[in-house]
Amino acid sequence: RKKCLLCNNVLMIVAALLMGCGKIARSFEMILIGRFMCGISAGKGLCVPLHHQYVGEISPKKLRGFVNSTSSFFWTLGKAVGQITGQRELLGSQSLWPVLMASCGFPALVQLLTLPFFPESPPYLFMHKEDQEGFKKAIKQLWGEGHHQAEIDDIMKEKATMKTTKILSVLELMKERAFRWQLYMIIILTATVQLCGMNAV
Repeated sequence: RKKCLLCNNVLMIVAALLMGCGKIARSFEMILIGRFMCGISAGKGLCVPLHHQYVGEISPKKLRGFVNSTSSFFWTLGKAVGQITGQRELLGSQSLWPVLMASCGFPALVQLLTLPFFPESPPYLFMHKEDQEGFKKAIKQLWGEGHHQAEIDDIMKEKATMKTTKILSVLELMKERAFRWQLYMIIILTATVQLCGMNAV
């Protein structure tokens, strides 16, 4: 989880450099490539699922819902800040727009420098890496020295469930009749969320 986020930050910084240097290099291709890379990095492709997964897994159970909901608030806040700073009076001028385009690299740089000090996700260490020591160390570092047996029991139950559950491919999931209505609902919700006005709010 953490390594993927770090690699994603590198991708975003490269995208920011391409967009920021596009005007100096007189290359609109650099801006197009940078925007494309930025879209992959920041959009539904990488950052959104990675961020939710990592933040959800490192949060204590009682704060998990709250922490996952704050990310949506910060996504929308980021869009609002971008729209405000994009005004002609601020960074939207003819001379400063490359700075605006490259500004997406700043949060990525901050995360790239601070994330190495955070531990890997405890469920990932326990279920996928089977690193018991790393798992216990990560829990103590994230949640303190208190009694976390309930969270540990949940992770153990999840691991036991994973052993008996068959992981389906995308094609198998689409063919499976038992999941047909759930799949329809997810597709409709994902498609219509762009039209619901959430970004404006």
